[in-house]
Amino acid sequence: MKKGLFFALEGIDGSGKSTQLKLLADRLAAQGLACYPTQEPTNSPIGAMCRQFLSGAISLDSRTIAALFAADRLNHLLGEDGLCQQFQNGAVVLTDRYYFSNYAYQGVDVDLDWLIAVNRPAAQLLRPNLTIFLDVPPAKALERISASRQQLEVYEKEERLRAVRRQYLAAFAKLQAEENIAVIDADADAATVAGRIWQQIAGLL
Repeated sequence: MKKGLFFALEGIDGSGKSTQLKLLADRLAAQGLACYPTQEPTNSPIGAMCRQFLSGAISLDSRTIAALFAADRLNHLLGEDGLCQQFQNGAVVLTDRYYFSNYAYQGVDVDLDWLIAVNRPAAQLLRPNLTIFLDVPPAKALERISASRQQLEVYEKEERLRAVRRQYLAAFAKLQAEENIAVIDADADAATVAGRIWQQIAGLL
């Protein structure tokens, strides 16, 4: 059986990842390709604890939450019908966030090399064929968030998102020899951004 493909969508909150994942999944399905869209943190018990932290319901040390996100990722990969199984079955796996989110969000407070080491098992199990980074100005991202919901998460402050964006770029530079990364200008309407994403992945299908 032919193995599948794996694409990870990354970006700061408000960059449009969820919208673009759905548009991409729909386009792949329209071409008759088996597609498995998913997201992190997951709906598992570990992922639920991560979401509690993001909502501000619980407070955790930066290293603890970093390790929890990494544990949720391993469960995402290795659980029944997880990402590894879907990939082996030949599906095009799409995820809204993967380990670069860990490097960027927790990397503001935690050593990047430590985060890379914690996530090395995930990278060894399943490395994306392409990581797609949707790049938008943090101020614009916050405008989008405020327009769609009232409650902000713990990281959703402009200064923090600026720091997260810098960490994304630092992680991309550090790992450019082993990762396939596309940085896409996502400060545009959804259809335009979807077209830019498709240009990046069409040759890999």
